[in-house]
Amino acid sequence: MRYAAHERLVAPARRTAGLGRLGAGICLTVAVFLLLSILWSGLLPLLLGGADWAQVLQGVATATTPLGVLVNLFTFALLLAALAISLRAVHRRGLLSLVGPLPLAARQFGRALLAVGVLYGVLALVPLPDALTPERNLATATWLMFLPLGLAALFCQVFAEEVAFRGYLQSQLAARFGAPLVWLCVPALAFGVLHLDSATYGANGWLVMIWATVFGLAAADLTARFGTLGPATALHLVNNFSAILIAAPKGQFDGLALYAFPFSLDDETAVLAVLPADLLMLLCGWLAIRVALRG
Repeated sequence: MRYAAHERLVAPARRTAGLGRLGAGICLTVAVFLLLSILWSGLLPLLLGGADWAQVLQGVATATTPLGVLVNLFTFALLLAALAISLRAVHRRGLLSLVGPLPLAARQFGRALLAVGVLYGVLALVPLPDALTPERNLATATWLMFLPLGLAALFCQVFAEEVAFRGYLQSQLAARFGAPLVWLCVPALAFGVLHLDSATYGANGWLVMIWATVFGLAAADLTARFGTLGPATALHLVNNFSAILIAAPKGQFDGLALYAFPFSLDDETAVLAVLPADLLMLLCGWLAIRVALRG
């Protein structure tokens, strides 16, 4: 009964719950996303006019400039477009059917955002060791100038991932399999595997994958427990806001960060030191949302 509300998302998936349809939907989504990405990469130089294209590409590759971060995050809009196309073509359903009732999703999102935002704000006051203390990266005026656009881009990114993994993959699997072990774990594991990046994280690549898988499980539980994407999107948004717009590792996705940690992602010792704290914050955020939405 704890997942009874999940039926709001599962019911629209029952008419096309076959694994063949799911496989076709995934393949079509990936193909359309790649095509749109190619078109977007060809259009970008025209939109940027006389900009130094080599410098722009470097900033996009490492997201070390405001433009680089924005381009990376807004690219997820292409995933939403690709998924909308494949949903219509394969499942005969609309993109919003993956979200749940919009008024309810919005209310849950707001309450969850407040709960986890306050929690992260309090935990951010805990002092860090000197070797891990972030340093100022952007001037406050510059950061505030980019903040509205950064928030829009960040929401685009987290919403696209939640729609794809919790809205689409989870609901389609739940319509086909009754066992929560399947539809909770498979999307979470897929989410984790897509975060496996040994070239960036070195020997910590597997640990980062495990962290992402745990995040996927937390988001999957919130989605199934409350029946909309609102709570999971709020958790994802606050987590990524903290990691991208507040304090980011030096030299990697720090283009819009107010602060930068004094280490890069390939510093295995430093990354290993912060991962347990990140995991604890994630679990506390998950619990805070469950408590906030329980009443």
